[in-house]
Amino acid sequence: MGNLDLIAFGIVLLTVVFVLRISKVHNRIIEKILDWFPAILFAYVIPAGFTHLFGWDLSEVYLHSLSRNWIIPITLLAVMSALPFRQLAIVGIRPLVLFFMGSLFIATLPIILVLLFSGVDPNSSELFIGQGFWKGLVPIVGGWIGGSTSQLILKELAQTPESLFLSVLVLDNILVNIWTILMFQFIKKGEVFNILFGINDPIPDQSELNLKNSGRKIFPFSTVLIFFGVSSIIFFLNISFLGMVIILSIIGLALGNLIKIWNTRFSLQLGGICIVLVMAILGLRLDFSNLSLPLVFILVVVIWLILHFVGMLVCAKILKLNLVWVPIASMANLGGISTAPAVTAAYRKDLMPHAILLAILSMVTGTGWGMLTIYLFELLN
Repeated sequence: MGNLDLIAFGIVLLTVVFVLRISKVHNRIIEKILDWFPAILFAYVIPAGFTHLFGWDLSEVYLHSLSRNWIIPITLLAVMSALPFRQLAIVGIRPLVLFFMGSLFIATLPIILVLLFSGVDPNSSELFIGQGFWKGLVPIVGGWIGGSTSQLILKELAQTPESLFLSVLVLDNILVNIWTILMFQFIKKGEVFNILFGINDPIPDQSELNLKNSGRKIFPFSTVLIFFGVSSIIFFLNISFLGMVIILSIIGLALGNLIKIWNTRFSLQLGGICIVLVMAILGLRLDFSNLSLPLVFILVVVIWLILHFVGMLVCAKILKLNLVWVPIASMANLGGISTAPAVTAAYRKDLMPHAILLAILSMVTGTGWGMLTIYLFELLN
């Protein structure tokens, strides 16, 4: 283990301990701060602060592969095993409609915005169509909906130049992290917005039903051993990341529902800790430098993101759906497996598995939505 690996390990350890401790502090000032900036969000900010302050490049340290190959699988097993099948009814037709509308907005809005900007300023048409900058918008669709796998596939399909792709990755990284901060705040104020929008759609609280199943339970140590054993098998089978996510989610559901003495409470607690750990490791990669894109390109992407959210709010209003589902569905689209359950946990931890289910749908459909975007842009050419 090199020096940078040790530094990264120390930063992540300090971050996780700090986040877990500060969330339990009972102090009026700290509680006010956490109302706006949830404790789990420090898992993003603290590692980024260290890397920028000391100029460390921790984007390639061993912790990232450890997170992908071991921590995320254990997180999936822990969270999904805390979900009884009867709770799946919470993710009904209306939240799914909202989620897919959010994906549709992401896939189609860039074409509409490029047309609008081109109508106002011919230089925009030359930039996006003539110079091919639309090819930089396509990987964003894949990154937002499907994650890094879809992003890379769509980069190849659109033949995005490397220099443009790297700048897009930086912009995408900045916006998604800002969006995560905003969604943390929105979901905590969800009930207030429901009142403002005149929506009365309570989400049944089944967490107590979930956690109060009395009787003898599997010991926590045995639960961890099961998670580690299953993750080891999946690792050595060398399955794709998407395949791993789907398989482990199914196994987690089976563990929690078929084993009558399953320790649901511990699984949910372990899942919460692992999510903080995953976010802290992601924070090591935050990089706000080397951004080189035309201003109009950045403007299009920012407006695109805002309109995606506005469109989902309108859909939720039409569906008379609790607005808490808007940030959950938005982060399932934009943030995926890592951040969607983290944002959801700021509202109700028992909804984390539902956020993961939506994030899985996002991963499955991301490439398809991006291909639709490519098709529409090619029509403009």
